[in-house]
Amino acid sequence: MDIRESAGSTGRTRTTPGARDPRGAAGRQAFATEAVHAGREDLPAMGLHAVPLDLSTTYPSYDSRQEAARIDAFAATGARPDGPPVYARLDNPTVARFETALARLEGTESAVAFASGMAALSACLLARGAQGLRHVVAVRPLYGCSDHLLDTGLLGTEVTWVDPAGIADAIRPDTGLVMVETPANPTLAELDLRAVAHSCGTVPLLVDNTFATPVLQRPAERGAGLVLHSATKYLGGHGDVMGGVVACDEEFARTLRRVRFATGGVLHPLAGYLLLRGLSTLPVRMRAASATAGELARRLAADPRVARVHYPRIGGAMVAFETRGDPHAVIGGVRLITPAVSLGSADTLIQHPASISHRIVAEGDRRSAGIDDRLLRMSVGLEDVEDLWRDLDRALDGRPAGQEDRRTGQEVPAGLSANAAGPAAAAAGPARAPVPGRDGR
Repeated sequence: MDIRESAGSTGRTRTTPGARDPRGAAGRQAFATEAVHAGREDLPAMGLHAVPLDLSTTYPSYDSRQEAARIDAFAATGARPDGPPVYARLDNPTVARFETALARLEGTESAVAFASGMAALSACLLARGAQGLRHVVAVRPLYGCSDHLLDTGLLGTEVTWVDPAGIADAIRPDTGLVMVETPANPTLAELDLRAVAHSCGTVPLLVDNTFATPVLQRPAERGAGLVLHSATKYLGGHGDVMGGVVACDEEFARTLRRVRFATGGVLHPLAGYLLLRGLSTLPVRMRAASATAGELARRLAADPRVARVHYPRIGGAMVAFETRGDPHAVIGGVRLITPAVSLGSADTLIQHPASISHRIVAEGDRRSAGIDDRLLRMSVGLEDVEDLWRDLDRALDGRPAGQEDRRTGQEVPAGLSANAAGPAAAAAGPARAPVPGRDGR
């Protein structure tokens, strides 16, 4: 599909008083422009171009009475303290920039960052549980560790698993959250978020938007109260930073900040710096990786060695497919593609969910959620599509690198592009098939 930026893909947020606002008088610019400038509006007034990295854990204060008043105010409200920082567990200027930028891209009032996506989810559950709302209604599949956290009740929660049509009937007086993930991990199943939000009534809807990112969808515009990201993935984009973030209204953000301060799941300032930098290239990376993923999905859908392909209707850089042969042989056969858990990196990753990301989910629950034992999940990166297809083709065939290509009769070493291999190899690519839907048909 052709992935375009929606006309409504901008948000509003506070800017530093007196700072130049690059959005201009209208207050709105294209999503790609916001991704580059959000969280940086005050830099010209500071005489800076690059974002400063503040690594301080504590900050000097010569007025202890004033500090006491500021700490009391934070404890009572959870609002960011006015004036200079107090202590890094309470707030950090570099992390705050990332939070401001992510909130704008998701179209919410605020965002609160954490040490990981699971820390962010845990904070949401603790925040609602502290209000006596410990029941969660959830739709499978979710990320395996999210499923595990809910199913085991490690944080004192109780979960009711339902299909989307059963959400309204499952809500109780003590229901604190409804949680969904769309596109879902790892099947890429999609939900109608407006319909789900309607079913939630007054209960907040938490949407894990890790796979889509705000480039492809903004759940808050469709009724979600909380938008969760494992920022480790596409927001960072390079496989070298771990973090999580919740985009929400300011009221819930204040509760999350108090939970974060009390439990200590803070995002390191260097991680905040890297995540803010990652946001500036997020639209470009998502468009490029999504175009390659769509092409690989078409080729896989037309391949007799593949039983089924899952690819979201909204597009994206994730592809899942079920092999007719041994999926473990495919994992062991790739050379250019990295066989590893996680996703959203600049390079392509592939993994077997039943063995890794969803191993912690009971086998019966995996199967009922559509996670087949032959399912492979691939996070498509920024490599050339022909190089990726050559690696997949060889792995699906069980051919070691450097073996003769079964279609062209030529030996194609691993990592060599189609053009470098000669015109015959370049012309021998597989026929294109229509872009499959989430069920590959």
